[in-house]
Amino acid sequence: MTGKSASERLSVQGIELEVLRRGSGRPIVLLHGFDTVDPTAAFLDRLAAHGAILAPSAPGFGHSPRPKDFDTVYDLVHLYLALLAAVAGGDKVTLVGFSFGGWLAAEIAVACTHHIDRLVLVDALGIKISGRETRDILDIFNQSPEEVRACSWHDPERHAPNYDAMSDEALVIHARNREALCLYAWNPYMYNPQLPRWLARIDVPTLVLWGESDRVVSPAYGRAYAAKIPGARFELIGQAGHHPEIEQPAAFVDRLVAFLHG
Repeated sequence: MTGKSASERLSVQGIELEVLRRGSGRPIVLLHGFDTVDPTAAFLDRLAAHGAILAPSAPGFGHSPRPKDFDTVYDLVHLYLALLAAVAGGDKVTLVGFSFGGWLAAEIAVACTHHIDRLVLVDALGIKISGRETRDILDIFNQSPEEVRACSWHDPERHAPNYDAMSDEALVIHARNREALCLYAWNPYMYNPQLPRWLARIDVPTLVLWGESDRVVSPAYGRAYAAKIPGARFELIGQAGHHPEIEQPAAFVDRLVAFLHG
């Protein structure tokens, strides 16, 4: 499928998901971060030249409804394992996770890589690397919006969303995204204490990409993440914060495509 599509619908294990599709060829599944993937994002068309992108909105995010009893990270992990099986068919997929979606992608790869040929973690959350009293991940719910904005972007004036200019529908979606994120990842905040122990189970080529200016989760956090995954490669993208795919779309896609063909 080509062209700038709006969302479609996909049913997985009886759960209806909003999905964004772009491109054709080898399957590339994108797991979104704090917000769903913007269909106008510049990196999508660049990446779609190299594969068939499928970007689902997790239940409760975007326009995906959330079943009442669906409220843990592991509900998402099991759902996405089923999605990968459906998408892969007899093939395998490249799994790319951004931020919160990077946590999910890591959990999925720990559980099973049967349908994954390569894994890409982009400014991923999900682990604790410091002591109990040290916060590794910026608390986006309890910090001021100005602080979150400054920590999230290398150039917030150019790239940070302008909520005052958003449509009512876009603001509702943003609020739904925050509510769903809080439901899944509030306690403990944005990590699984057991995950670091099991990252060594990941047995597919893995690229850990990080924005050099990220202060939501620092490059040091990213390096520690990569060090726990056998053979993982860690790379920085300059002049980018927590969203390198948005701030540096060309560099982001170049790194990812080089990894896919490497």
